[in-house]
Amino acid sequence: MRAKQTAPQFLSPAAPGFWRSPLRGPWLTALLGLVLLAGITVLVVTGLLSYAAYNPDLAAVNDKTPGKGLLGFYLFAWPTRPHWLYRLTQGVHVTLGVVLVPVLLAKLWSVVPKLFALPPIRSVAHALERISLLLLVGGVLFEFATGLLNVQLDYLFPGSFYALHFYGAWVFTAAFAAHVALRFPAAVRVLRERGLRAPLREPAARRQERPTGDTESGDDTDSGLISPRPAPMTLSRRGLLGLVGGGSLLLFAVTAGQSTGGPLRRLALLAPHGGAEPGRGPNGFQINKTAALAGIGSPDTGDGWRLEIRGPGGSVRLTREELLRLPQHGARLPIACVEGWSTPDQSWQGVRLRDLAALVGARERPPGVLVRSLQRHGSFRQAALRDNQVRDPRSLLALRVNGADLSPDHGYPARIIVPAAPGVLNTKWVASLTFGEL
Repeated sequence: MRAKQTAPQFLSPAAPGFWRSPLRGPWLTALLGLVLLAGITVLVVTGLLSYAAYNPDLAAVNDKTPGKGLLGFYLFAWPTRPHWLYRLTQGVHVTLGVVLVPVLLAKLWSVVPKLFALPPIRSVAHALERISLLLLVGGVLFEFATGLLNVQLDYLFPGSFYALHFYGAWVFTAAFAAHVALRFPAAVRVLRERGLRAPLREPAARRQERPTGDTESGDDTDSGLISPRPAPMTLSRRGLLGLVGGGSLLLFAVTAGQSTGGPLRRLALLAPHGGAEPGRGPNGFQINKTAALAGIGSPDTGDGWRLEIRGPGGSVRLTREELLRLPQHGARLPIACVEGWSTPDQSWQGVRLRDLAALVGARERPPGVLVRSLQRHGSFRQAALRDNQVRDPRSLLALRVNGADLSPDHGYPARIIVPAAPGVLNTKWVASLTFGEL
């Protein structure tokens, strides 16, 4: 007689035995959580600094989040010193964000059983934690996804990246702060009880996670993380952390060069490369947007081009030749963009913005300036600069770079270059400057 076969038992994700990895547990979750706590705190701070660098409270043309209200409480006049400030803050923001992706995925993997735990709400405190967890997971996935797409200039999401990323960041930050307040004490307790290195040295027979703390008193540190019927171990904790760390190291190697320069720049495979590679020579450094992509042709920049300068004392119109006859100054400054890439310092030559302000009656204390580009469409075809940016002696209407005329892709016949400013505020193909109209 044939034995009766039993139908296979299918478990739902909410069942205690569905998630069987012997590595999941409070120690791994706590360790990954503390790494993310440090990393995400830096991301939040550098992200807020990046937003402040645009001077969004200066003029409507700079503000891509006009409904921010109290969320802009911390804004301040962005400085021009050190000249590499934005290159540093945005380079750290983007590079660290990419590097943390394996850590984030590992952390989500370590707590995935809790996302399906039933009942979904056991108390008021538990309900608040679940809401914060929903906003936390959704917020972090949204921020990382939009940030990574922006790095690659792939705007697959609806609406403006600036607004979506800004408001999403505040939602995530609020949930992150609440989650840290709720879970940080438990994470610290777990790591104190188990130590940072001892679990990595345990023999294979003891490497399955074990409960910690007083679970009978209501402490749910271990609830839903430790499997009641773990599968055989195929990877050690050391191997898992090595895999995560190796992934982060690889992402660092193919990302960091876009902002640090040097030998790593050739490995920066994740850096955006704009409309075209700039090639070699004096103008052979990175761009985001070509003249063709911006709709700028020779009729716009030829002999008929004039720069119109307005101010409290009147207005003037100058040809490029007349600008070249004005006192010329130089400055070694980088271009640094929100996507995280930056150039080494380039040698720019042109007329100081404060000297141009003096031509239209703003000699003593030059005010801020509204810059308009020949570009007819797209964000930041107009940009406003603060008075401290205009007064800095390194702020130029650049006509040449590295000893040669600007190329069309780098803004010929004239472009703005300002120390420590985001790349989009260094307007290319300048058509007019209006001092005091802010």
